[in-house]
This record gives sequence, C-alpha cells and structure tokens, in this order.
Amino acid sequence: MSSIITSRPKLGQFSSIVCFKSVITGMEEALGEKATAIALIAAGRERGKNLAKELGLSGSTQDLSEIATKLNEAVGANGTHLTAVDKIIQDGDIIKVYCSETVCSAGEPQGSNRKCTFTMGAVWGALSEITGKKLRGTHTESVLRGGANDVFEFNTVN
Repeated sequence: MSSIITSRPKLGQFSSIVCFKSVITGMEEALGEKATAIALIAAGRERGKNLAKELGLSGSTQDLSEIATKLNEAVGANGTHLTAVDKIIQDGDIIKVYCSETVCSAGEPQGSNRKCTFTMGAVWGALSEITGKKLRGTHTESVLRGGANDVFEFNTVN
C-alpha cells in the first residue's frame, strides 16, 4: 500500500520559477512549442477548475470584481503565487483579466514571444467554474511586448 506525501516540512509548498520554466522549455524541446502550449493550457484549466471547486466557488457569482478579488486571494501573494489578478472587466461580449507578475513571464527578456499558457489556463478554468460559462481564451497583451499587464480575453462559447 502506498501513501501520498502531502507536505514538505522543510521546503514547504513552493518551488522556484527557474524550475517551473525548465519544465516548460524541456517540454517545448521534447514536444514542440504548439503541443506544449496545448498541454500547459489544459493543465492550467484543470488546476483552475479544481481550485475554484476546492474553494467552494463553483457557480458562486457573476460579479467580476468579486471574482477578481477571490482569484487574486487564491493565486496571488496570499495564495499560490502564480500571478496577481489585478482586475477583471467586461468589454462587450469579452471578459478581460488583467494580471501582473505572472509565473510564465518571469525571467523572460523584453520582446520575448513567450505566452502565458499555464497561467492563462488556470484563470480560464477558475473563471469557467465560478461563472458556470464555457469560455474560450486568448492571451492578447503581454508585459514582455510593451503591455502594462498580461491580459487574457475570454468569450463565451455557446
């Protein structure tokens, strides 16, 4: 019978950005950039969905300001440190999520074409689970390419 190790008494729950980025670049080398992006977005969506469920937020609200606060608490400085969720706004049919200090952009040079695949996926999964809407997401602005934030845009899929 095997047991699951749930804590690391000396090291805690967090590992370095350097290690996480090595996973990404290693996957890109082995699988290619496109397959890696697909896998990381899917992994992020699953993480975000499960996080929202664990926090009891499934179907809890449509208020984007409240969602931003709850997501930031869960994945920001007081949570997993994945990203800071600065704000979420509605722009017509599109939901825009403004993030800063994303793990995906950390350590990247200005001008890098790096996309926030895992981070966007996690926000996507959580937002879908909280709102109960099926969404499609894209990374539209990047701090690496002159943006003030990493911006993820989501539109509802019917």
